[in-house]
Amino acid sequence: MVLRFFVGILGGSFVPCQVWTTGFFDKNIVGTANSLTGGLGNMGGGITYFVMPAIYESLVSDGLRKHVAWRVTFVVPGILITVTAIAMLIFTPDCPTGKWSERQSVADANLRSHIVNGGVVDIPGSLTGAPITVKSQSGTQSPIGSVSSTKKEGDVLPLDQHFADHEAQISEEQMLEAAKGEVIQKPTFKEAMKVTISLQTLTLAAGYFCSFGGELAINSILGSYYAKNFPSLDLQERGNWAAMFGLLNGVFRPLGGLVADYAYHATGRSVWAKKALIHAYGLITGAFLIIIGVLNPHDQNTMFGLIAGMAFFLEGGNGLNFALVPHVHPYANGIVSGVTGAAGNLGGIIFAIIFRYHGTDYAKCFWIIGIMNIALNLGVSWIKPIPKGQIGGH
Repeated sequence: MVLRFFVGILGGSFVPCQVWTTGFFDKNIVGTANSLTGGLGNMGGGITYFVMPAIYESLVSDGLRKHVAWRVTFVVPGILITVTAIAMLIFTPDCPTGKWSERQSVADANLRSHIVNGGVVDIPGSLTGAPITVKSQSGTQSPIGSVSSTKKEGDVLPLDQHFADHEAQISEEQMLEAAKGEVIQKPTFKEAMKVTISLQTLTLAAGYFCSFGGELAINSILGSYYAKNFPSLDLQERGNWAAMFGLLNGVFRPLGGLVADYAYHATGRSVWAKKALIHAYGLITGAFLIIIGVLNPHDQNTMFGLIAGMAFFLEGGNGLNFALVPHVHPYANGIVSGVTGAAGNLGGIIFAIIFRYHGTDYAKCFWIIGIMNIALNLGVSWIKPIPKGQIGGH
């Protein structure tokens, strides 16, 4: 129980990882970045199928008793995790601009580097308070949504000359709005609850409930499902084929994020494009799950092919969800990421209960989960991707 408790805490590191990654990348490529880090994390589950049994068998062959060997096996990932955590703490910055405490003062310098005469100030205890004002070099003040008219002709170069190749090209007004809306603020309890129960946050939660929740539950029973339908496979072979489902995260989840970024760019920075893809992937995943459940394949090629096809959309959906997360309530990205991630784990619990109460009738569970995927995605498909009037995140 103690071991499971600390493993659970370790799993919780996924959310700050996604929030941290979001802070380092522009909206044009944040989907790829988030899905790559998330995909590598999910892929670790697949690698575990291979590595942990191998370590255990090695320890047993060296003379350790079985009840001791399985405990010692956990020392290896423990050392790797500790070394990685210490290295990150020592060698990695809090933000792209350095210390977390200096993020707001640096935002002003970034605006000036794009020839925008603005300043970003904190609003203690409020995420949605009065408009922020900015001071121009001439000393005049104006709301953050406006552009100073005091600049002389010839002072500003063409706007597109101030952006890197993979940086979103936006107007001065949009940059000022983004500075207000995307610098993370410390929320009050009331504001945190407002973000948590907003339709946009719940939409992301529903999508991740289906995609990551389905992945967790299916990953836990896939070896047993293969054992039932293919008794000719031995334990190692079943484990290897089941591990493939997790290993595909190294490709399919990043690909989902890449597709989201491409759609965002191709549609002129339309956030709706990312949201539409989430639901499209969810519906297709549901269709694959229903097909697997109805056919209940006893041919290995058919089964493994359908599982791979389902994994493409299921795991790609994970990447798509966290490609949209940075756009929703960007000033409270940690809350949105936390709620979304928790919904994925909740989905894993709910789907695991479905598998548990249907015994070894795995096929029936597959089509039940498939119907739930389709119903949930259709149910939230009408909700706008970002709240009306939201500043930043576009």
